[in-house]
Amino acid sequence: MANTDVVVIGAGLAGLTAAKTLADRGREVVVLEREDSVGGRQRSRTVDGFILDRGFQLLNPAYPALCEVADLDALDIHSFGSGVKVRREDGLKLLAHPFFQPLQAPRGLTSGLLQPKELINIARWLTPALLGPTKVLGKPGDKAVGKAWDELGIDGPLRREVLETFLPGVVAEDELETSNQVVQFLAALFVYGKPGLPARGVQALPEQLAAKAKKVGARISLETPVEKIEETNSGATVRTAGGDSIDAREVIVAVGPEVARSLIASLDDAPENLPYGTRGLTTWWFRADEAPSSEPFIAVDGTKRGPLVNSTIVTNSVPSYSPDGTPLVSASALIKPGETVSDDEARRHAAYLSGADTAKWDLLARDDIEHALPAQPAPSHKTEPARVGDHILLAGDYRATGSIHGAIESSLAAARAF
Repeated sequence: MANTDVVVIGAGLAGLTAAKTLADRGREVVVLEREDSVGGRQRSRTVDGFILDRGFQLLNPAYPALCEVADLDALDIHSFGSGVKVRREDGLKLLAHPFFQPLQAPRGLTSGLLQPKELINIARWLTPALLGPTKVLGKPGDKAVGKAWDELGIDGPLRREVLETFLPGVVAEDELETSNQVVQFLAALFVYGKPGLPARGVQALPEQLAAKAKKVGARISLETPVEKIEETNSGATVRTAGGDSIDAREVIVAVGPEVARSLIASLDDAPENLPYGTRGLTTWWFRADEAPSSEPFIAVDGTKRGPLVNSTIVTNSVPSYSPDGTPLVSASALIKPGETVSDDEARRHAAYLSGADTAKWDLLARDDIEHALPAQPAPSHKTEPARVGDHILLAGDYRATGSIHGAIESSLAAARAF
């Protein structure tokens, strides 16, 4: 039996941030991770020389918490285009960020998607978050984003063909049930930031955080699944699947809500009202014979004729994802109960979205991620440590916002609670 100050369960962004923060303060920290590498949901692998993330992901350098803990320059982030391509009945239209993509912005004026009244109403909706993205969270009066848009008269083509088609790829649901405040927060950071991906894949971020944590003394034990947590008079005992146990003064459970539920279920003080729901996404990775376009934008289907919530030519933004310049295309769809999207359906819809012949595209991999994001219904909540025992806390994006920012912010809050 070993003893330590803090055991952190999970070596994803939340766990690694908490470990580094506490080790930096002189605490003895052990991180237990069931997988064979760090990363949690932020993982990458190589298939036929292509870098494939575990599902399509984006890293937004405008996330406040990310800027606090990561060396963004060292990650070598390659930005995607600031805007979105929209498949309409009369072709693909581009809406580009007027400040980040000034040369492309005029194309939106002829798209048929921009109506003055709707633009004014969207500005009314988004302005509070633009004035302070994090300040909109946790305020009284939150509601489902669909209801908020209805009340503000946001009901034109920009809502129907852009917001309603782009948002599902961000929050993993298409019923507009997500908290309005959460969507405001995320939308404001899309305005302020230029999301992209590290040249070596999204896993470069947790690998950097792990290196930082180790440098200040944290120990990370891989392939060490935890079976049980037991509270004691002076702390807690963590028991692993291998039969080992560790006594700690404090424990941070920094795993997904679907795993956290089982770990804390036997605790006397485990609350019953923690947000444990999750949403799923499937991502297909195609090697294309040629790129349908040279532009670096994500595409969505304004006509809603298929299952995909987005598709993009990843290598137009991050060339290093390909070993030899061959285009890499991602396409994503929601996972819905009782429904399965076939590879052929995804390929057909990708053809419609891109306007390209996808018959010769080679499917490199398919990622079915059942627990891609936490469900985030209203009301939103401010990030506060979730203490489920005298010496046990929860951390993860489900304790804040379903994002890289939320994962990091929640772990910082948990570390500060000690």
